[in-house]
Amino acid sequence: MNRPPETVSCDPEAEYRRRIELLRGKLIPLKRRGTFLGYAKLGLLVLGLVAIIWIITSKHVSAYWIVAPILLFIFLETLHERVSRAIDRVARATAFYERGIARINDQWAGTGETGDRFASATHPYARDLDLFGIGSLFQLLCDARTRAGEETLANWLLAPAHTDEIRSRNSAVADLRERIDLREDLAVLGADLRTGLRPDSLVAWAESEPAIAPAFTRLTAAILSAAWIASFFTWIAWGIADPRSFGRVTVVVVVITIANAWFGRAHSRWIEAAQRADASCNGLPLLAVVMARFEMESFSAPKLSGLQTQLRTEGARPSRSIARLGRLLSFLESNRNMIVGLIDPLVFYTLQTSFAIEAWHGKFGPSVREWIAAIGEMEALSSLAAYAHEHPNDVFPEFAAESPCFEAEGFTHPLIPAVRAIRNDIHLARNLGLMIISGPNMAGKSTFLRAVGLNAVLAQCGAPVRARQLRLSPLNVAASVCVLDSLQGGISRFYAEILRVKLTLDLTNGPSPVLFLLDELLGGTNSHDRRIGAESIVKNLLDRGAVGMITTHDLALTEIARSFGNCAANFHFEDRVENGQLRFDYRLSPGVVQTSNALQLMRSIGIEI
Repeated sequence: MNRPPETVSCDPEAEYRRRIELLRGKLIPLKRRGTFLGYAKLGLLVLGLVAIIWIITSKHVSAYWIVAPILLFIFLETLHERVSRAIDRVARATAFYERGIARINDQWAGTGETGDRFASATHPYARDLDLFGIGSLFQLLCDARTRAGEETLANWLLAPAHTDEIRSRNSAVADLRERIDLREDLAVLGADLRTGLRPDSLVAWAESEPAIAPAFTRLTAAILSAAWIASFFTWIAWGIADPRSFGRVTVVVVVITIANAWFGRAHSRWIEAAQRADASCNGLPLLAVVMARFEMESFSAPKLSGLQTQLRTEGARPSRSIARLGRLLSFLESNRNMIVGLIDPLVFYTLQTSFAIEAWHGKFGPSVREWIAAIGEMEALSSLAAYAHEHPNDVFPEFAAESPCFEAEGFTHPLIPAVRAIRNDIHLARNLGLMIISGPNMAGKSTFLRAVGLNAVLAQCGAPVRARQLRLSPLNVAASVCVLDSLQGGISRFYAEILRVKLTLDLTNGPSPVLFLLDELLGGTNSHDRRIGAESIVKNLLDRGAVGMITTHDLALTEIARSFGNCAANFHFEDRVENGQLRFDYRLSPGVVQTSNALQLMRSIGIEI
């Protein structure tokens, strides 16, 4: 059942703090109840032991009264467990809102999922723009509970979507933005860990050929199991010493022993298939509850409604189907129990559970990929919605008909705390395709490139951007900001950089124009070769329809702008000395920088110049 429409404060931090206070108010009586039930259980345990001893030793009280304290203890244990779960849920909900406040106050770096497993040194911009790792964009955005959600979000950051898909994601994010109750539920449902389920393993198992047993085989196993159980209770009812019951049990055991030999030799493939499922499907309970929570929500955005439709197969709810598979796998795992192991050869427990798993496989396996994709998208959209809610001043981008285009007003780096971030404007289009940015050390050139790239990534994954306004066309981002040499690979920094340049040039063969961001272009070679090489690289990029910017300390490179007329322009960041200290304003200005601070920086750390 859906909750009533949420009434949300326009101030996200104030709303989170209000909810934390409400949760703390619930926590006090829950802890009191938990303490009371704990003492009640302890007292009942002592009294129960005394009562049991008295009942056993008394000749006037029926032994059946022993059941009463046992049942009462079980009842109290059930209540205590329920209260403990409620306390845990309140604690985890509180932690969820505290993490949100930390993100709002830019104190989130180092907490949450880093996404390191998605990082790739060969990707056109992932490492250069800090997409993954500690303090990365992924760590800021990701709120997913399942690996499917994490993988979907990572894939969205690594590759731009089509314009229509971006707009549909924007609409979905806007629909989800104020659904705080939904995000709270997703954060506290299930175990206090992200699921270890690997979507690729689950899908691979689901799409493999199921080893479905013939109906005759399943019926035979069921009949033999029922026969043994019936003979066992007959034995108990008639008396262990009764020759009739003993004879019947003996006959049934002999038949089942022969059947076991046949099943074990001819049909072990069903058990092996089920065990492969067990190895591939760890973490299903959490996946099921996350699915169930999305299934019960009512959405207005077409994309979200479409994903809900995707989460239905012949009217069945995938959450229930996944939960059933999880239960079957837990049944299969219980065959390690000693008692189950003893009766397994008589009732075919493992075999019949394997039959049920493979029957599930045959019925629902073809739908699993679609279910996983839908839940991954929903979690990724929920993560973007949380970011949108906690950053209300960020806006959705506008997509331009003309291409290439990147025009931003009042934009800044989304990973820099708002109190320290300096906003700038930028205009890149066919009439101004190249910005040459000069400036002294630490003036903000590299950060500016990353700010441009990250906002382009956010825009094209469906998220709001850190700007007052952003208008862009579809662009393939290519960055060379964090170039490293490789001792093991025998690659110098210069060679590593020209490999990145070649990757950027290759991207221009794609359907969308390239937005290139080249920091200290060809900084590993002499000034003469650098000037010639840089001009040639930029000319190639502009001729292929790319737009972008390069940064440099080498003022000789600023002369490149003359070669391209109005299509290129110089900009700069500068510093100034106040009371013997360097000061930076991080504001982009037109023209070539007129200052240098290298000698001043060397003196500031004690190097004599």
